[in-house]
Amino acid sequence: MQSFPLKIRVSIAAQRLDLLGTGEANQERVLASFPVSTSGFGLGSEPGSQKTPLGRFAVAEKIGDDAPLGAVFVGRVPTGEVAALQSPGYPEDRITTRILWLEGLEPENANTHERYIYIHGTNHEEQIGEPCSHGCVRMRNTDVAQLFDLVEPGTEVTIEA
Repeated sequence: MQSFPLKIRVSIAAQRLDLLGTGEANQERVLASFPVSTSGFGLGSEPGSQKTPLGRFAVAEKIGDDAPLGAVFVGRVPTGEVAALQSPGYPEDRITTRILWLEGLEPENANTHERYIYIHGTNHEEQIGEPCSHGCVRMRNTDVAQLFDLVEPGTEVTIEA
């Protein structure tokens, strides 16, 4: 059990997600760091834009506890299918393994939850590190499973350019 509050910071420029902890001296430190893929359509909060929003968020819901690596979700419900984790010939962007559904905490990103912006696993692990998602923050499946186990609903998330 962690004795300090955890936060998530996503850097669009670095295509990186850091799990941060604040220790006794109120100093933030990186506890874990993972490569990610954010939107290939750029940054923004416009409905239907498929862009990654910026600002302050919170984990609203955690979905997929104990699902196998590669478990496919449609409408946040597991389908029973397990996707191949490296599928460059498969054009569809699958939501796999775990979902951390975000809610925006600022007026400019308040529509994040209704836009279905998640931190989730992907069947396109070969693209991690490149901005090519449809607005969400994609992670490798083992990484999102690890992160999922460490955070709780309400965990603060910052997405910065």
